[in-house]
Amino acid sequence: MEWRENGMVLAVRPHGESAAIIEVFTASRGRHLGVVRGGAGRRIGPVLQPGASLDLAWRARLEDHLGTFAVEPLRNRAAEVMDDREALAALCAITALLSFALPERDPHPSLYLRSVGLVDWLGHRGEWPLAYLRWELALLEELGFGLDLTCCAVTGAREDLAFVSPKSGRAVSRTGAGAWASRLLPLPPCLMGQDLARTGEIAAGLRTTGYFLENRLAPALGDRPLPPARARLVQLLSRRGA
Repeated sequence: MEWRENGMVLAVRPHGESAAIIEVFTASRGRHLGVVRGGAGRRIGPVLQPGASLDLAWRARLEDHLGTFAVEPLRNRAAEVMDDREALAALCAITALLSFALPERDPHPSLYLRSVGLVDWLGHRGEWPLAYLRWELALLEELGFGLDLTCCAVTGAREDLAFVSPKSGRAVSRTGAGAWASRLLPLPPCLMGQDLARTGEIAAGLRTTGYFLENRLAPALGDRPLPPARARLVQLLSRRGA
């Protein structure tokens, strides 16, 4: 059994004395694991970094075996953002969340393209946080926990939407919220497609997507906690008033 495809590294761990097991995300094979012989060595090890794009050739005797990867480097994104603390934190959060959330060998081609596009965008200083927020929204949608932000769950109105119900994941207008507003999650305009985000909107949006990642997605995966990498990114963005 064998296949060849480009993929993005999500995680790496040592295997034996000199090998490494890498976890990659590809368009048609989804999240896939395999052994890289010599992957812990000085020649190949620096290539196997989260966020890196590789040309992958996977081979195994049977389809359900772990198998081995032969790899060729295509792009080392960690090196590109190493001097930008926030962008590096975003790269770690993206790869950690994908590793955490994606079922093994289940293809998600549209999410793959969106994820690669986002990590490529991290090199644009200060311009990627809104794209990251919308990526979390897309991640929830892809895995069956999408939010319905089209109209108010109470009144049916499409105007003045300002909140999200933590129970239903649906938008709620100011009028529909009434005395329950303090119990609802924020719905900043940038989360509904507005191209610009005012000060504090990104942080407000991350509070909302974070709630559903933590209280809907994580329990469905066995109640594992979200990767700490996301919390570190949210903390960094909150400090600058994103």
